[in-house]
Amino acid sequence: MLRKKGEYRILFTAVMFFISFVIIGMKYFIIAQKQTEVRGAEKRSEFTIKVGESQGTIYDRNMKPLVNQSKKIKAAVVPYAVKKDEIREYVKDKAEFDERYEKGEPFITELSEKTAETNGITVFEIPERYSENQTACHVTGYLSDGKGADGLEYAYDSILRNENGENSVTYNVDGFGRIMIGDGKKVTRSTADKSGVVTTIDSDFQRICEEYGRKIKKGAILLADVKKGDILAMASFPTYTDVEKAIYDSSSPLINRNLYSYSVGSIFKLVTTAEAIEEGMSGMMYDCKGKIDICGQLFNCHKYDGHGLQNISEAIVNSCNTYFINLVGTLNTQKLRYMAYCIGFGRENLLCSGMTGSAGVLPTEEELSVPAELANFSFGQGKLTATPLQITQLTCAIANGGKMSELRIVKGLTADGESIVNEKEIRNSRVMEKETADKLKRMMIYAVRNNETSNAKSENVSTGAKTSTAQTGQFDKKENEICNAWITGFFPSGKPKYALTVLIEDGGYGNDSAAPIFREIAEKIYSTESR
Repeated sequence: MLRKKGEYRILFTAVMFFISFVIIGMKYFIIAQKQTEVRGAEKRSEFTIKVGESQGTIYDRNMKPLVNQSKKIKAAVVPYAVKKDEIREYVKDKAEFDERYEKGEPFITELSEKTAETNGITVFEIPERYSENQTACHVTGYLSDGKGADGLEYAYDSILRNENGENSVTYNVDGFGRIMIGDGKKVTRSTADKSGVVTTIDSDFQRICEEYGRKIKKGAILLADVKKGDILAMASFPTYTDVEKAIYDSSSPLINRNLYSYSVGSIFKLVTTAEAIEEGMSGMMYDCKGKIDICGQLFNCHKYDGHGLQNISEAIVNSCNTYFINLVGTLNTQKLRYMAYCIGFGRENLLCSGMTGSAGVLPTEEELSVPAELANFSFGQGKLTATPLQITQLTCAIANGGKMSELRIVKGLTADGESIVNEKEIRNSRVMEKETADKLKRMMIYAVRNNETSNAKSENVSTGAKTSTAQTGQFDKKENEICNAWITGFFPSGKPKYALTVLIEDGGYGNDSAAPIFREIAEKIYSTESR
């Protein structure tokens, strides 16, 4: 009996010991688990909200943005750290804001205006690439899948879109992914939009050319500095705002018509005249009877009853074809062609990667050995074609005393939107004697001032100009020949600063359709500068 009682005590003691061990073990497990949770909570990571990217800017010559002209105000919001009414009044889309706020997860919203920042609100100004009143779209180009696809966007893609463009806010989060609001935040505000490409474009002049050229269905307007060769405005028509729609537009608004070559017409008479002056043949008189026979082929003047007896200056004013057909027969064809080549005919204009003016067609010496082809060449018809770039170069050379500057559209690069680095060098070459250029300049002034029918004549600014009605060899449904209308000239005539060329595809007579636009642009720019 005593033995059994002793065994029970031992068993009871063992059971109690086991129970105590289990209880102590459980307490240690709970404590250890809590310590693990604390350590887990103390482990921190980061959570980043990306608000948008800033891209480099394309500037005009005065550092005015041609892209990134406006900005959107965006805010990164942490709902549980913000009182709803604190920001809601500034939000653009309030319905979307309410929905996202209720979800409780951090999000981005667009604001109508800036508001104060808090721990839960971080405000950014994100440049908007293109605006509603976008200008110079054929110069800046456009993007496709976030990369430059045309114009300067394409040529300088790697510079305009770099790795430093991110705008973001980064928070610390605990082991459960909760943003630790009181632990600060790291805000990254990109200044990539300050850097970029500086063009020669003057945005004010560009808008003037676009405004007065809006009546052009298809064509181009080019304005350049006669001494530097800087392209101050380059407008092509039709223009576009929506790239996707433009792709399917039969009028091809995406192409820059300043880079395409067209039949030239009477403007080329300036080149024939230049060669005549340098060969000492500018004193020739000729009696235009309305037609001339060249080796059995009859060429008509646009004035069927003829202009009568005239000198070279009068032939420029009257744009007399037969005078120049007769004149070219007295000139050295090889020298005439070489002068045209030096001026830029038959050569490409490389403005930047992906923006190259066509070489056009400059007939070969062999082709010009055919009398009829040479006759056509004398007044800019036949196989000859040229771009508005090449025609503007010719005008610059005449207005600049025979020195022709290579046209350029990029001045250089900028890192801060204030100063220019890697500025492109101004290059010029003499393409005709100063005396020759001065005589041509006087003839172009005379062609406007002494021509009562000239639509380029202005009472506000003096100009010198030459028009063209270039035959294309194509005919409309009524069997009327389709002609391209041209005018090129300079202003003010006393001390020329600007060369201006207007081309209208299928525009008919240059004096009727292109000259009025030339006059309006010259007047507006001159009055703008005179203020």
